[in-house]
Amino acid sequence: MTALQDAPRHSLSGPAAPFATATAARGAALLALGLALKQRAYAFTTVTPATHARVNARADARRSADLAGIFGWSRPFCADVPDAELLQCMRDAGVVTGVDDADGALLSQVRASTLDGQLYFHSAFPTSASDAVFFGPDTYRFIRALRGALAAFPGPITRAVDIGCGAGSGAMTIALAHPGATVFAADINQAALNAAAINARLASVTNLLPVHSDLLSGLDGDFDLIVSNPPYLLDREQRAYRHGGGDLGAGLSVAIVEQAVARLAPGGMLALYTGVAMVDTADPFRASAESLLGAAGFRWTYEEIDPDVFGEELAEPAYQHTDRIAAVFLCASKPVQGE
Repeated sequence: MTALQDAPRHSLSGPAAPFATATAARGAALLALGLALKQRAYAFTTVTPATHARVNARADARRSADLAGIFGWSRPFCADVPDAELLQCMRDAGVVTGVDDADGALLSQVRASTLDGQLYFHSAFPTSASDAVFFGPDTYRFIRALRGALAAFPGPITRAVDIGCGAGSGAMTIALAHPGATVFAADINQAALNAAAINARLASVTNLLPVHSDLLSGLDGDFDLIVSNPPYLLDREQRAYRHGGGDLGAGLSVAIVEQAVARLAPGGMLALYTGVAMVDTADPFRASAESLLGAAGFRWTYEEIDPDVFGEELAEPAYQHTDRIAAVFLCASKPVQGE
């Protein structure tokens, strides 16, 4: 979720393949690739795009020497770096392409990150495509906060939804913690839904249901739990995975609070991780959420998790009067009748 001016020249710029055009055969091959990576104890923690670009710009990072370089850092690699099984899985899944250079190097079209013992496929670096499937430091902060919210939830969870599911980390966390619940992974990006479906299969999760939905418009009924880590920046290209719209990127976050007020079951909970552009020390998103939740009689808590994220965005014209962008976590509960 940052500007891509430092993107390497060998990077891809097409659709978020293979997620955008997934077929049964490619999905099976990608599943086999993920299982093979897990068998090899693959692990990678994804950094911000700005950090990724800086690390990859180092002289010793021009080629991949290991699996982390191939599937984590999105670096070109020679065909003899992965073993034959992995390379064949990549070819079968359609996620390997040639690099336009004299060495005949190859490049993975997917990345794989690990979180809580699970492996998540998502888009290769840089995430320049309009339908990119994003995974990064916000994901780790979101899941850490969500785990705490789930531990404090007082009642049973039978029906839950992750709005803007991306690679599916929020929905997966709920589904694994509550195997008896029906958990919807909702997104307007079909590439994200395809990725979430593969990632759920990698974790042997059977109670996660990907669904194409603009917020909750594609789903009926109420929910015990609504979670989201929505886009919250103002993106000049308005890419779905990072453009929040509205006032300084808060449009989607405010809309999700409105949806929660209308669609949570009594006693249900909203767990929302987002970013806020602070102006003259004021938090405009908190003011909007407080108005909506107060009018509906919700109980809520609000925590500033990180006071300064994506500081490079402040150089953009849209943020010229912004002090900082903070990561926040809102947890709100709908009152039970009679309370």
